[in-house]
Amino acid sequence: MATIKNPSVGLNAATGGTITGWDHVVQSLQDIFYTRFGSRIMREWYGSFVPNILGRLITPQEVTPFFVAVTSAIEQWEPRYRITQIQVVKVTREGALHFFLTGEYRPRAVFGDFTVEGARRVDAYANSDGVLIDERLTA
Repeated sequence: MATIKNPSVGLNAATGGTITGWDHVVQSLQDIFYTRFGSRIMREWYGSFVPNILGRLITPQEVTPFFVAVTSAIEQWEPRYRITQIQVVKVTREGALHFFLTGEYRPRAVFGDFTVEGARRVDAYANSDGVLIDERLTA
């Protein structure tokens, strides 16, 4: 049986073109973090609790519930990325949070093949407006 190199092909939300591979995963994470449960007709349970938390200032006491919302959403909706480490970089007085998610990229996980292709780090910033993601390959 032949292995598909890039099984993930989707629609790029910004350009309308195609998007594949790791870029597709990053777009998917962004979508999951911005989608509130119950906001999509016919897919009520798609999304996360992240938007509920982003409505509040992220204080040091809110960091743990925020990461629970992030990790549970990824585990539920994005099998191609498995988080192995979370690192808080900075929590500001304005309620913003800068953090790294380090994990395993498993491009064929949606087909039941959980082979890891490599480690990936997501560089993310959260504030009351949402979560901004800038992905980077870890060494």
